[in-house]
Amino acid sequence: MERTLELYCGEEGITLERFLRKNGISRRVIIALKRVPMGMTRNGELCRSVDVLHTGDRICLHIPETEGCRPEPNGELIIPSVYEDEDIIIFDKPAGVPVHQSCGHYGDSLANAFAARFPDATFRAVNRLDKDTSGLCLAAKSRIGANISSGDISKIYYAVCCGRVTEPLRIDMPIGREDGSTIKRVVRDDGQRAVTNAYPLARNERYTLLRVIIETGRTHQIRVHMSFMGHPLAGDGLYGGDCSDIGRQALHCGEMELIHPVSEKKIITASPFPEDMENLVKYLAKI
Repeated sequence: MERTLELYCGEEGITLERFLRKNGISRRVIIALKRVPMGMTRNGELCRSVDVLHTGDRICLHIPETEGCRPEPNGELIIPSVYEDEDIIIFDKPAGVPVHQSCGHYGDSLANAFAARFPDATFRAVNRLDKDTSGLCLAAKSRIGANISSGDISKIYYAVCCGRVTEPLRIDMPIGREDGSTIKRVVRDDGQRAVTNAYPLARNERYTLLRVIIETGRTHQIRVHMSFMGHPLAGDGLYGGDCSDIGRQALHCGEMELIHPVSEKKIITASPFPEDMENLVKYLAKI
């Protein structure tokens, strides 16, 4: 299945690429459409990006929408969204919902909710969150929508860690899989480079609220780095956190900014704390 975007040229002697760029089509999309059979046509015939257009030419962009297999839809699993257009959707994922199907989670993932909402689209998660991490999760509704580089997306996480963090932290420590475990990660010399920046916002004697920006995207990165620094996240039993006040790791993707892969417009979204984290931070004193 594909989506067709139809445009009419109103300028004589302009190249197809220049015309598309003036109409808000990104260079990345144009490059991708070159690889699609009949991806860009003029008056029904294949057109190259360097070809010169004439006034009145009908330009059609044939954007493929789906590929591969889809998970079973789950219409009972309703996940709210904070932004949506023809190419992308940004979900506000609750804790406890995995992004992808996995063992024991064949029908309760974000992918299942996506399949119910968009039965003709293939689920493509652009950023991923752990099952028990809440917040903003970007998914593409089309192949063109998935064509976003990591440099075009910035995210801000909020975390509540155990103990008092009094100064900003820059943690540049490699992360790898713990020997003998398929899940747990640790700081280790032969791991992949990982960089986490954490800024304290509020605290009491037991906990500190952090604003966190990561420069890399390793599995469990924030959780591993904060545990390594002696400040595991509240509720994170896997990495030594105190679970007495929250039943999952206190980690929330609260802000996301991105450059749209088609229009190249800036999109800014936010998600408030879910109830469990709100209850945890309301007694912390702002710094």
